[in-house]
Amino acid sequence: MHIVHTIAELRERLSPFKRPAFVPTMGNLHDGHIALVKQAKPMGDVTVSSIFVNRLQFAPNEDFDSYPRTLDADAQRLEAAGCNVLFAPREKELYPEPQTYKVHPASDLSSILEGHFRPGFFIGVSTVVLKLFSCVYAGMPSGVAAFGKKDYQQVLVVRHMVQQFALPIDILAGETQRSEDGLALSSRNAYLNPVERLEAAQLAKALRALGEAARASSTPDLPTLEAQAMQALARRGWKPDYLTVRRRADLLPPQSPFAGEALVVLGAAKLGNTRLIDNLEI
Repeated sequence: MHIVHTIAELRERLSPFKRPAFVPTMGNLHDGHIALVKQAKPMGDVTVSSIFVNRLQFAPNEDFDSYPRTLDADAQRLEAAGCNVLFAPREKELYPEPQTYKVHPASDLSSILEGHFRPGFFIGVSTVVLKLFSCVYAGMPSGVAAFGKKDYQQVLVVRHMVQQFALPIDILAGETQRSEDGLALSSRNAYLNPVERLEAAQLAKALRALGEAARASSTPDLPTLEAQAMQALARRGWKPDYLTVRRRADLLPPQSPFAGEALVVLGAAKLGNTRLIDNLEI
């Protein structure tokens, strides 16, 4: 596996190829990232991953400075998974000057849920993803990029951005990888202390229970069910931002009755000092 740190080096390494399979990450890799690499690899003629902790998607009070940076261990895992090129740019390489041109995704998708509780988050995500795409796919006729479904709203934002800009990139949404107790794998799980780690699986259980309650009736009172789910988590010591049932296609509230709509239950809640997110398709 080749490790490159500049855009020029990356493009030189990719110049013999025509369809990169790309997995962008912020590092501190877990089995979910590795699963994405393995899923994407057969869909391209070269497999690329990036590791870049993107300042633009962190609010001033968030964990940019303390976010785990484990480049050596990550590189070993990527190489073992069959990754061919690792792009690990320094901040000055990707942002040599203040990034005054930014991507503002449509507010009907980006200002709800995560976008409501983390204003500007999806602007930062969209901007860095588009910039990484321009680094990886420059001059390429096509490509594939893989993102995990754990960040469900992010996948939709990126997919819509690709459609809007007519980019020749297929977006692969990889299934959420979980621990044995159901906790969705996340780089931020490392922040949990042993007691919190045991409790953390309750978020997935709460989402599953909310989904089952919503599907149990053709005309459920969703606001009441969602409020009850949040209250139940709060009684366990969590600080929930949202637990909600939405349409998979656009994350808007579903019509009542559901009439067979494809739905997803999404949640975000803080446990101790760690904010966890998860979702389940129902």
